Amino acid sequence: MRAVTFGGVTHHFRVDGPDDGPVVVFSNSLGTDFRIWDPVLPRLPGGLRILRYDKRGHGLSDLPQTSWGMADLVGDAAQLIDHLGLRDIVFCGLSVGGMIAQGLAAERPELIKALILCDTGAKLGAPEMWEDRIAATLGPGIASMADAVLERWFTPEFRSGHPAFPAYRNMLTRTTASGYAGVCAAIRDTDLMESTSRLSVPCLAVCGDQDGATPPDLVRETAALIPGSRFELINGAGHIPTVEQPEQFARLISEFLSQIGHI
Repeated sequence: MRAVTFGGVTHHFRVDGPDDGPVVVFSNSLGTDFRIWDPVLPRLPGGLRILRYDKRGHGLSDLPQTSWGMADLVGDAAQLIDHLGLRDIVFCGLSVGGMIAQGLAAERPELIKALILCDTGAKLGAPEMWEDRIAATLGPGIASMADAVLERWFTPEFRSGHPAFPAYRNMLTRTTASGYAGVCAAIRDTDLMESTSRLSVPCLAVCGDQDGATPPDLVRETAALIPGSRFELINGAGHIPTVEQPEQFARLISEFLSQIGHI
C-alpha cells in the first residue's frame, strides 16, 4: 500500500509497471475506488507505467473537514503526479474522473499528452439534481438510493446475473456519506465548457451505450468541444464500461495509445 499526504490530506495510490514506461493515469467515478480499473489493466499492452488513486473521501484516501471543490480534486491529481515525477501523461478519467482530466489539462497542460474521457461531460446535470442527491446522502444515506444509482451504472444483465455485482454495490454503499456528498457538491459547482473548448490535446471519448448517468449524446457533445477528438460507443455497458466490457474498453485504449505513439 502506498500513500502520500498533501495539505493534511492523505491520498492512497498505486503504481504498476516499469519506472521508464509510458505513463497512463486513471481517475475513477463518484462512489467508487480505483479497483474499477482492475478488469482493464491485464488487457492493456505491457510496459506501461500505470497510476491509479483514490480521490479524497473515497477508498482509502482521507476526507478533509474543511470545504473543498473541483479545483481541489484537480489539485490533488496534479500534486500526486508531481510527487511521482510523472510527465507526458495520458490521463484517463471516468465520470467525475473525466472532469478532473479536463480540469488538469486546462490548468497544467505541460503534464498532459492526451486525454481519454469516459462516460463524462464538461458539465454534469442541473444543480437541483445534485442538491437532492446531497440531501439524500446526508439524510437517509447512500443505501437508500443505491438501487437507482446502480441502475445507471450497470445494465440489467449485469445486475441480475454477474457474481461481482454485490461487491460493486458494497463499494458504493461503503463510501462515506460526507465524501460522496462532497464530490456531488464539486460536480454541482463545475462547468468546464469554456476551458475544455480551449483544449488542443488528442482525445478519445468513450461511453457505454446504456449509460443512464452520462448518456452517449452528452459524452459525444463534450468530445466535440476538443478539435480532432474521437468518440466511441461501447456496446452492452452502462456508466462503468471498465467493469462490464473490459475487453472492448482496453482495445479502444490500446488502439488510441498506438495512434498517438504512446506505446
